[in-house]
Amino acid sequence: MSEHKARITWKRNGPDFLKGKYSREHTWTFDGGVTVQASSSPSVVPAPFSNANAIDPEEAFVASLSSCHMLTYVWLASREGFVVDSYEDDAVGTMAKNERGVPWVDEVTLRPKITYSGEKLPGPEDEERLHHAAHEQCFIANSVKTDVKVAAVAQHA
Repeated sequence: MSEHKARITWKRNGPDFLKGKYSREHTWTFDGGVTVQASSSPSVVPAPFSNANAIDPEEAFVASLSSCHMLTYVWLASREGFVVDSYEDDAVGTMAKNERGVPWVDEVTLRPKITYSGEKLPGPEDEERLHHAAHEQCFIANSVKTDVKVAAVAQHA
């Protein structure tokens, strides 16, 4: 089908590596040339060994689920004749420990606020159906075992 690439670069920058005292800051470079500053989450590795201003893997995971859902939803809505003017999502992921005691992102809640315009506006049933279809067709959601929930708010222009 297709390949999707990312280059992750990290380099040790201190003498206390074996004591766990090293920076977790690194970069993500994508095939389109964009480079993003990344780090471990400060909730996992406290400062100064992490950087709260950088993207951490947990945030990126939540963002990828939200982005995939949004892209799929907007495409499905357009195919049904609904004009989407804007889509904002304040997605939240929660961590828990699995049956082996290992932390994982067990749930992601998507909270899209969608604004529509035009003569054909979706009703609540349409939106529920579109969100369900978007979840079923989202490549990322189909790749993970995390429970993804949608708590959508519609806005009509």
